[in-house]
Amino acid sequence: MLTPPVAAKKPTQRIHHGDVYLDDYEWMREKESGELTAHLHLENAYTKARTAHLELLREQIFEEIKGRTKETDLTVPVRQGDWWYYTRTIEGQQYAVHCRAPIAGPDDWRPPILPEARNEEADADPAGLPGEQILLDDNAEADGHDFYALGSFDVSEDGRLLLYGIDTEGDERYTLRIRPLDGTGADAFPDEIPGTGTGAIFDPSGRHVFYTTVDEAWRPDSVWRHAVGTTPDDATPDTLVFHEPDERYWVGVGSTRSRRYLMIELGSNITSETRLLDAAEPEGEFEIVWPRRDGVEYDVEHAVVDGEDHLLIVHNADAVNFELVSVAASDPQGERRTLLPHRSDIRLEGVDAFRDFVAIEYRRDGLSRVAVARPDSLGDPMELRFPEELFSVGTAGNPAWEQPTIRLGYASFVTPSTVYDYVVDTAELRLLKQQPVLGDYHPALLVQRREWAQAGDGTRIPVSLVYRGDLVTPGEPAPTVLYGYGSYEASMDPNFSIARLSLLERGIVFAIAHVRGGGELGRLWYENGKKLHKRNTFTDFIDCATHLIDNGFTACDRLVAEGGSAGGLLVGAVANMAPRHFSGILASVPFVDPLTSMLDPSLPLTVIEWDEWGNPLHDPEVYAYMKSYSPLENVHETSYPRILAVTSLNDTRVLYVEPAKWVAKLREAGADALLKTEMAAGHGGVSGRYSAWRERAFELAWIIDTAGAHPSGE
Repeated sequence: MLTPPVAAKKPTQRIHHGDVYLDDYEWMREKESGELTAHLHLENAYTKARTAHLELLREQIFEEIKGRTKETDLTVPVRQGDWWYYTRTIEGQQYAVHCRAPIAGPDDWRPPILPEARNEEADADPAGLPGEQILLDDNAEADGHDFYALGSFDVSEDGRLLLYGIDTEGDERYTLRIRPLDGTGADAFPDEIPGTGTGAIFDPSGRHVFYTTVDEAWRPDSVWRHAVGTTPDDATPDTLVFHEPDERYWVGVGSTRSRRYLMIELGSNITSETRLLDAAEPEGEFEIVWPRRDGVEYDVEHAVVDGEDHLLIVHNADAVNFELVSVAASDPQGERRTLLPHRSDIRLEGVDAFRDFVAIEYRRDGLSRVAVARPDSLGDPMELRFPEELFSVGTAGNPAWEQPTIRLGYASFVTPSTVYDYVVDTAELRLLKQQPVLGDYHPALLVQRREWAQAGDGTRIPVSLVYRGDLVTPGEPAPTVLYGYGSYEASMDPNFSIARLSLLERGIVFAIAHVRGGGELGRLWYENGKKLHKRNTFTDFIDCATHLIDNGFTACDRLVAEGGSAGGLLVGAVANMAPRHFSGILASVPFVDPLTSMLDPSLPLTVIEWDEWGNPLHDPEVYAYMKSYSPLENVHETSYPRILAVTSLNDTRVLYVEPAKWVAKLREAGADALLKTEMAAGHGGVSGRYSAWRERAFELAWIIDTAGAHPSGE
């Protein structure tokens, strides 16, 4: 019988608002401690030994993912300037190669790869398109590093320079570099800027780079201007353009699609502010569009109407589900013209403005939607229609201001990721590419459907399901995975997954509980699942599980709950509240010690997160409420389901210490809990596609075993 590691107890007293909490495992926060490192290695060894019986299954799943994936492939090219830009992957290589090929002429807007012009032999050619120029090979950049992630990636407007940022630790701090694209060599520019955030762009002249840096709490707080061709050692240092002292706000930098304006965007979880600068004067001062107003969010797009510069603003001032207004760019705080008024049944999410038309993105009936209108008739947009009951659609890859088409991404549980161009003048929806799925795949046998669970307060909660119709019969309980998130107004839309096929092909049902705290059913759906309403997120999930059990889709002994990050908080809380509903809990980078984190403003992102969870440091009611659901602090003697927590040592969003402490506490209560820590990864897990597939194969094998769809062998 394998014996799990026993973490040392070193009691630390936490006192707030008269409440005393004794934390035995807070010592694990000392990341550089040899004792901590040794403990994590012991946990990894124990998890490896406990899951050794799944090694063959893991390898089978990895080979299934690999076998269904077209390893040598390329994305649909996107036109920008005089080039088609795309990325391609090559069999056997972990990372993508970023490339471009010349356009045929100024009217060449049809991507050079279309279904009727392609065949399997051509698709497998690793040489790319005729006239290809390789801009950046991520495989070369990643060589010698255990972790690699590409952040910023921008090409100057004249196409001569590449700006890119790389992270080789997983801590989301990037080193920026500039590479010439004129054949003079990769090292021709001395520019190297370490410690930047995720956002960096060229100004239209290509003479300046605007980038962000982060503070000690990992908050992007400053925007800088860098003169291309200089280094930090030069006499002219980079210029601080903007600094945000309020710790609740993130800072980002970008430009309008028209390249008419540079933008600084500030945002907390509930408030935003945008500042614009005429791109022709990159050394000028950014001007505020609308001054920040607590609780008001807005996004800005530049449009030209009747030859005049306008700003299209999607906002929620006195419009809970947001509305669209137009203001003069020369006087943005002046008269507002309402173009799309507020509607209680539609959550307006954003607009994409082009020279000749505008794309509008919104949600209705729990699904994403896209409509198109001319700038002078925005009040009467035309919605694009799709035949499936469940789907996800949105604009994607549309950098060119003057383009005559709108690039769309579409998918469902049963339809692989699909790329369309919508031709605005002719209303043609032109299929460009659908994600290839190779090998053993039976799309005609897949069934997707929506169920509605009823919460204790009478609220109807949507549940989306997909399964093999020949392997699963409603009314006969099947092994099931119930996935949930429920925070930040994030919507968990029906999307396709090659890895998920390894579950479906084994007769497992995959379901998503669209719980409150997400954004599927509008802003109030989010508001009713945050702060002092957060418990609705957890009880909604339990009610969804109950619905699936009561209606014969599954049973308690074959139902696995899965969630990551804030979804890890969800499944962690549910493990305490309804442990007998589930046979297993998979928690990825889980936010399971929320109260400790939200009490320490020095930790990464804590102050920013107060708008989402509340401020327990200064509000005793919030403190008591968070303590009532914190997964770590509510561990108790009960019959817990099997639990697997997966984390990353260099995660800056949810620190590894949270799941490490949680697993130690669960073991005290007799739970069968495993901890797996990636020692060279960040919040998104390991880097490299083959490594990521192996990581997912590990999780799926555990799910299959825990759901009873595979003999345990233990």
